[in-house]
Amino acid sequence: LGLNAKATREAIASLPPEVTLSFVPYADGLQGWIDMARAAGHEVLLEAPMEPKDYPDNDPGPYTLLADGAPQETTRRLEWVLSRASGYFGVTNYLGSRFLASPNAMGVFENDLRQRGLAFIDDGSAAHVGGGIPRASADRVVDDQLDGPTIEAQLTALETQAQRSGQALGSGFAYPVTLAEAQRWSQGLASRGVQLVPASALMHR
Repeated sequence: LGLNAKATREAIASLPPEVTLSFVPYADGLQGWIDMARAAGHEVLLEAPMEPKDYPDNDPGPYTLLADGAPQETTRRLEWVLSRASGYFGVTNYLGSRFLASPNAMGVFENDLRQRGLAFIDDGSAAHVGGGIPRASADRVVDDQLDGPTIEAQLTALETQAQRSGQALGSGFAYPVTLAEAQRWSQGLASRGVQLVPASALMHR
């Protein structure tokens, strides 16, 4: 969130406050968006752009954390990201298939978060990573396919998993169809015996 004003306003206003929202560090007026989200009851994550396997063809921006970057450069870039705003409880990944697979790069990243008391919530691609910091990994990305019925099926699968194992965490983007499906799906959860909670409720160390 943060790059498209319409989608950002819609997500903040239409999604239940238990839905955790993440924001792009490059967004103009980032602090204002985060303040608006928190005033509406949402907890907030900041997105850390991380190197994907097809970098630089797929470029997350000038402050991308690089898998082979020098530790001090990784720290410098992460510090820029974290300095863009306040009011977030943790960081999530934006892309990062190559960065997340590098133990050395992730060691620097996790240490920097630990020193600041920040959590790391990922989209499921870093489920293997520990690090001794508050952690949670999404069980599925609900909108890999931008199709309403498919997204609905993914949300229902999360619900089924939560009923079976006690909890489930989903991740998605701020596409209009994702927002619409998530908003509609969440309205009936309580009647089906499922409680919606923010991502921080699923964290472990």
